[in-house]
Amino acid sequence: MEATSSPTRTNSNNTAFSLISRGWKEVRDSADADLQLMRARANSFKNLANSFDREIENFFNSTSIASFSVPTPLKSSTSPKEIDFVKKLEPKISEIRRVYSAPEISKKVLEKWGPRAKSGIDLSAIKNAIVAEGEDEERGRRKVGFREFWGEGKEEGGGQFGEWEPIRVLKRRLKELEKKSEFGEIFGGFKNSEFGEIFGGFKNSEFVEKLKSSLKAIRKESQESKEVQPLDVTELLAYLVRQSEPFLDQIGVRKDVCDKIVGGLCRKHKNQFLLPSLSSGKSTLLDENANDELDLRIASVLQSTGHCYDGGFWTDLSKHHPSDGKRHVAIVTTASLPWMTGTAVNPLFRAAYLAKSEKQNVTLLVPWLCKSEQELVYPNNLTFTSPEEQENYIRNWLEERVGFKADFKISFYPGKFSKERRSIIPAGDTSQFVPSKDADIAILEEPEHLNWYHHGKRWTDKFNHVVGVVHTNYLEYIKREKNGALQAFLVKHINNLVTRAYCHKVLRLSAATQDLPKSVICNVHGVNPKFLKIGEKVAAERELGQQAFSKGAYFLGKMVWAKGYKELIDLLAKHKNELDGFKLDVFGNGEDANEVQNTVKRLDLNLNFLKGRDHADDSLHGYKVFINPSISDVLCTATAEALAMGKFVVCADHPSNEYFRSFPNCLTYKTSEDFVARVKEALANEPQPLTPEQRYNLSWEAATQRFMQYSELDKILDSENDVVNLSKSNGKSISKAVSMPNLSEMVDGGLAFAHYCLTGNEFLRLCTGAIPGTRDYDKQHCKDLHLLPPQVENPIYGW
Repeated sequence: MEATSSPTRTNSNNTAFSLISRGWKEVRDSADADLQLMRARANSFKNLANSFDREIENFFNSTSIASFSVPTPLKSSTSPKEIDFVKKLEPKISEIRRVYSAPEISKKVLEKWGPRAKSGIDLSAIKNAIVAEGEDEERGRRKVGFREFWGEGKEEGGGQFGEWEPIRVLKRRLKELEKKSEFGEIFGGFKNSEFGEIFGGFKNSEFVEKLKSSLKAIRKESQESKEVQPLDVTELLAYLVRQSEPFLDQIGVRKDVCDKIVGGLCRKHKNQFLLPSLSSGKSTLLDENANDELDLRIASVLQSTGHCYDGGFWTDLSKHHPSDGKRHVAIVTTASLPWMTGTAVNPLFRAAYLAKSEKQNVTLLVPWLCKSEQELVYPNNLTFTSPEEQENYIRNWLEERVGFKADFKISFYPGKFSKERRSIIPAGDTSQFVPSKDADIAILEEPEHLNWYHHGKRWTDKFNHVVGVVHTNYLEYIKREKNGALQAFLVKHINNLVTRAYCHKVLRLSAATQDLPKSVICNVHGVNPKFLKIGEKVAAERELGQQAFSKGAYFLGKMVWAKGYKELIDLLAKHKNELDGFKLDVFGNGEDANEVQNTVKRLDLNLNFLKGRDHADDSLHGYKVFINPSISDVLCTATAEALAMGKFVVCADHPSNEYFRSFPNCLTYKTSEDFVARVKEALANEPQPLTPEQRYNLSWEAATQRFMQYSELDKILDSENDVVNLSKSNGKSISKAVSMPNLSEMVDGGLAFAHYCLTGNEFLRLCTGAIPGTRDYDKQHCKDLHLLPPQVENPIYGW
């Protein structure tokens, strides 16, 4: 064995030495090339010194000639002070000449920088080089001081190279020049010589002053960062109260009371809420608001300590970071065309107009129903055999109405139709159908609906920013059902839980919706551009004196009792005599069609029922008055479309119609008597043409602008990182991480975890009304969407 291993060891040693020799040869070749370059630079520097020597000789020769050969008047003009200075300077100049012209300069350079006079290979030198490499890297990471840079504080022979003698002499002469205040004045007097121009600048050296001020500023800043006082008890209590506002609100403590408590705790420390980095002889309050001052105070303390918070107890740190320079927006909704409902149409337009700006990539995620359920939902028995076929239908429908080709992606997630709730319920984890590389910004259309039975990854963990858009007033629908009060109570608190746990921001289309956490009210919907073109056409016909409207009143909506049919029948039955001769055409299909029509026949009302159709259909252009008595809508799309077409709209004085009150053609009523008066007023008059501003407010361009503003996407899409700058002054900034720890986030994470545990139990899901088997998608979904079985996609180990 020893005989066998010995040749192997010898070969490995030979190979190692050959590699080292080859590497050493390359190093020597490189060193020879560097040596030649240094020799050339040394000769150049020596020539420069000789040139400087000749200039000094010419200067003294000219000075001596001037002192003996000039006429008497000129002699008297030369001051004795200048002549004495020149005499004192001559020996110093001679010393500089001697040092710079000495032949030892080149010799020292070659001795210090030249290669070692060894012909063999010094393996210890290689070892030292390898060890020194790490030390050099460590040294490169620390800051080099001013004195270290110039080599001060070292002994003459210290270090590998030491300090070059001419450089040390030059530095000593510069220090002497700086100490003598009369140096610049004297040499500045030689106005007719290049020597005076060069050395006269030492009188007011801007470079030296700037260098000194920079070093002082760095030292001052480092001292100021150490002077930031830690948070005391009252400040911690104020921050705890501020972060506990959602919890305190649940037990009856209003937000204004919390603000007063925070203000009281902060008042005694108001003078301390100043950024030390901004106090350069002045004391300036950054904000009069106590909450903002508290944020700045905490941010300054965190910055002084170097603390950086990246997550919490419940949060996931693996979030999307855009690498292609574009942000990604995923719009998730609960319905899809050809089902003509608001949650199918409005998210589609939102995706198109967000993608139109080309500032971000957009993906629209819609539910996929199996063919047996498509027949229950989609009109005219329209069905699709594949997602690609339905995607083509959606894109063709959209392009016919917007007039441009929208560049966004359409994806599908498994869904099941609930006959009892007349809505589509997601099956499985909807968030998994957005790839992790695109999980940046999520827009959840109907966030409470999407998350009732959501058993999967938390949206706010997977996405950087999650916005919910509330479309439907579910409490109003539930109250109409059996045991509606109890169900509405439970649904109200579930909606609060899921929107708080899964959204960063919630937009409510009107005040008719439930007041949800983190919510603001804003109409972020527009109308199909086709309706605005119809309105422009009607206005042009009226300007030409043509009759634009040849028909009376109509109502359009899905034929279910909750869509305003009950209110409409009650009003017409109560005022049957006052509205004698009034005829109303009703367009719609729905589950309650037979019951509605039977009730109308029994009450002998003058209603003409017609098949449901698109609101932009040519057969509806001639109607002058659109009647919508519904109070269950959040923001009726049909009302906005009728106003865009230049028609009168008669609707209830209700929060869902608040946005439309500013339009002169919108006639609202509070009582049934007002309803009769408004109908007669609309039939007797002509609607006013829309102004350009009113048309723009109804458009999707304006709606998208409002959406970007109220959802704060305009700030997020323009930002390069997840840092909020709280204050900037003199190029300095105090920043606070977006994910700064607070009690509210911990509570939200705890609620999300509890919801995840509850929705994972099939028995509890069924007790709360979930469709059986919707915790995971089924085999038909796997076949249609080409998915792996849920047991393979999400395996459970340990059984």
